[in-house]
Amino acid sequence: MSQICSFISLSLDGCYADANGEMSWAHNQDPEQAAFTRSNASGESTLMFGRTTYDMMASFWPTPAAEQMLPDVARAMNASPKIVASRTMTTASWRNTTIEPDLIDACRKLKSGSGPDVVVLGSGSIVAQLMNASLLDELQVMWTPVSLGGGKRLFDGVTRLINWTVVETRSFKATGNTFIRYQPA
Repeated sequence: MSQICSFISLSLDGCYADANGEMSWAHNQDPEQAAFTRSNASGESTLMFGRTTYDMMASFWPTPAAEQMLPDVARAMNASPKIVASRTMTTASWRNTTIEPDLIDACRKLKSGSGPDVVVLGSGSIVAQLMNASLLDELQVMWTPVSLGGGKRLFDGVTRLINWTVVETRSFKATGNTFIRYQPA
């Protein structure tokens, strides 16, 4: 049975994007965190995005700049199968991409199959929908020591109580970022 997990960067006040939809505050990596990111991206899994995150990722990862900056991550991102959860998108330019208009139905089918695990990157509204439907098996958060004072909060769309268990933590001293892996209790 496939598992669905999420990896998302959050500010200390729980935002995955600021009030303008900007996420540059989350891209402060040191060499130790970059190595962690490379090792985390090396697994075989299907990537899932919402439309906004897909557009952002598709505009960067297939480019020569991505290949030069993070070659291992770029290769993995470009080679992986990708799913975009969107009711309005009709075509996808990034290779290995499937458009799925019914997120919950698609995830139920994925979880009941024997395919690779699914990793939702960013896509806060997708993560909240999966939490509400009890389809998220793991939440991986890179907490960044910044307060945005407002923006898109991950848990704003969650409509039920969810208890979490901490499975792993890791701190990055140069940036102050802290990675925490949670599973529903």
